[in-house]
This record gives sequence, structure tokens and C-alpha cells, in this order.
Amino acid sequence: MNKKGVQVPKRFLLLLFVPMLFIGSQAASVERSGAPQTVAHPSELYFSSIPANPNVYHKVAVFADPQLKKASGDLLPNTPFTIEQLFVNDQEQAVFKIADKGYVLADSSAIFSDVVQETQEKKQEMWLKPGFKVYDQPLVNGAKEKNTTLAPYTKVTALRTAKTLRDEFVEIEGQGWVAKTFVTEKDNRMEKVQELLNSKYNSPSYGIYVKQLATGNTAGINPQKEMYSASVTKLPYLYYVQEQLNKKAISPTTTYKYIPEVNHFKGSYEPEGSGSLSKTPDGKDYSVQELEDKIAKESDNVGHNILNYYVTHQSDQDFQKTLDKIAKKHWDVEKRDASAEMAGNVMEAVYQQNGSIIEALSSTKFDHQRIARDLPVKVVHKIGDAYDFKHDVAIVYTNSPYVIAIFTDHSDYETISKISKDVYEVLK
Repeated sequence: MNKKGVQVPKRFLLLLFVPMLFIGSQAASVERSGAPQTVAHPSELYFSSIPANPNVYHKVAVFADPQLKKASGDLLPNTPFTIEQLFVNDQEQAVFKIADKGYVLADSSAIFSDVVQETQEKKQEMWLKPGFKVYDQPLVNGAKEKNTTLAPYTKVTALRTAKTLRDEFVEIEGQGWVAKTFVTEKDNRMEKVQELLNSKYNSPSYGIYVKQLATGNTAGINPQKEMYSASVTKLPYLYYVQEQLNKKAISPTTTYKYIPEVNHFKGSYEPEGSGSLSKTPDGKDYSVQELEDKIAKESDNVGHNILNYYVTHQSDQDFQKTLDKIAKKHWDVEKRDASAEMAGNVMEAVYQQNGSIIEALSSTKFDHQRIARDLPVKVVHKIGDAYDFKHDVAIVYTNSPYVIAIFTDHSDYETISKISKDVYEVLK
């Protein structure tokens, strides 16, 4: 023994040769995949072997001497360190020699083997949540954060999962590892849509309703605020006509005569408004298909009046009952007050019909403005204008189609187009 140097413990490396240091009745072992075996002491739990990739649960004191008398620093959580030796000191304590640092008590309640416990192959599409970080491996001691171009609310391909003592992680194809709490199997883009609407369009002048048809997720600004809906009220009539076509109660070639009475009943539109049909009764017969096209493509007032007069019998009880059911709220077709959500519900019902009216509404004289203007995909929509109210309600055919209804008061077509484009950029 060198009296001037550090005293070498008499039981140096004893644990490497003695499998059970303490009394057998007090010993216990814990087995985990990738975790070391431990041996119980009457007062504390010691390691009996060197743990792989060690880490500490909390700050652990480091000593300059094997007898753990002279403090020289600390081990901190998630800071890599190397264990060189495991031995028993003169006080019969299990001690780790830490490379370039000193000595620490080999206490398994403070130190643990920070390794992957298990992995499972599981390839699937998932969506990222905000706040994620990407690592070069499942988060164990020594893992490094990676730079990434990934963004929240985007779809990624998960290849497998891995569990560590700290958390569960998912490997993202071509990127790295993300904590499982930051991915979801459900399309979460509507959360981003809501954030967008809140930050840019949260105004009492807007009624906005967006619904992703595959997931049922919705977002909006004042979606239930009712405004004068103008020609958007023609949309439920188109739905009703399509229902009668589906039931074979009428056919596309069924004709109706343009007589004076069609422009003079409660709920009829002024014939002088939009559309190319004669503003005065001409006594001609018009087919259902022709009238349907005029209403869808031109928002023709006279065409609407004719179909309303003959097919819905001037908005009779059956029509009103049908409308209230699909709008999910009473829609007064004489006052024409409705909300963006009500209009969106009706457009969703039109989508579910998947009838000829879909094609008519996808090629209108209004496609160069409002919701459809800047979108490079199929858009089925119905506009409405009157006084200071400008509206549009649509189905946008992305890979996951969605309904969007934008009602505005004292706004303009440009704003509707901007709202539409912003939403599309998230849901495209």
C-alpha cells in the first residue's frame, strides 16, 4: 500500500468473483430486457454487474476516493459517462469507478441501464403533433437531437416502436425517432386549420365552417352565426330535386311550364336577379335537367322558382322537414337566414347523394372567384350574394375531401379566396 497515494480497497473487484455478496435470505434479483441483475443489501440495493449505457435518475455525488469520503463532483441525468470497474470497498459498499471522474456508490435506485427495452416492427401512417423532437436513436443516454424538415400536422410513415425506461418512441422513415406521445394515428390537420382561422380570420364579419368528411373533424369561426344567405338557400332545393330524381318521382327529362305563378309565391326569388332565363313568363316548357343546370351554373332565379313551384310545391311541409333534417337546424326559406354550418351540412348531404347535381355545381360561371378561384382540384360550390353579404359553400376534392362554407358580411370575394386557399394548403 502506498500511504501517499489512494488506498486500494482490500476487496477490489470482489464482486467480479463473488456472485452473492450479502445474506441469501435478503437477496433479490430483478430481470428486465437489457437491464442488469441487482443484489439486495440489508439497507440498500447494489449492482452486481456493470450496467450497459449507464444513466442516473437524479444528481449523484462523485468521490475522489474509493471509500466515498471526499466529494469531487456530481453525475447529472442524461449526461454520458463510462463505468470502468465494479468492486467492494473497505466499508463493504459496492462502488463504481467512473472514467475520468472518480467513484460513486453502485446504487441501483440512483443509477440505471439506459437502453432500449424492446422493439416492435409496426409500419403505419401517422400524423405528427406540435412540439416533437427527432433523435438519432430512441431517447437513451447519449442520443442526439437531429435537424429535420418535418412539420407538425403532416403525415409520416412509422416503421417500428421502441421502449426505453423513460418513454416509448417511434421510428419515422428516413428521419429518426420521435416520442410516441407526439404522433397520432388520427389525421390531426383540422387542429392546424383551427389555429390558422383563429390567427387570421377571427372576426365577427365571418362565419366559417370546415369539415373533413373522412374524419368528421371540424373547425370554424362563428360557424353558427346566421346571416342572410341569399342564393345559398337554392342549394337545399337542388338537394331535394336530386332526391326526387333518385326516387324516380321525376326524371331529368320531366318538363315544367314557365307560367306567371312561378314568380309569385312566398319564398320565390325576384326574376330580375341572376340567371339567363327570361325575366317574364314565356310559356315554354323547361326540363328538370335544364333548370337544374341553370340554377347550379348561373344561380338562375327563374329556374329556381320553377323547380320550387312544381317540385317542392312552394316549399311544402315535406320539403321543409327534409331541409331541417339535413341542415340540422330549422332553415327559414322565406327569411333565408342561415349559418355557415347549416350550409355546410347541406353541402355534405349533397356530397353523400353523389348525384348529377355534383357535376353541375363543379362547372359554374363563378369558378374564377371565391372558394374555387385558386384551387387546382375539383370544387363543387354554390355562391350567394345580396346587399353586403357575400358567401360560398363548397366541397373540395382533395385526397381527403372536405366541406367549406364561408359567409361574410361587409367583406369581398378576395377574402373568401384567401381563406379558401389557406385552408386548402393545410388539407390538400
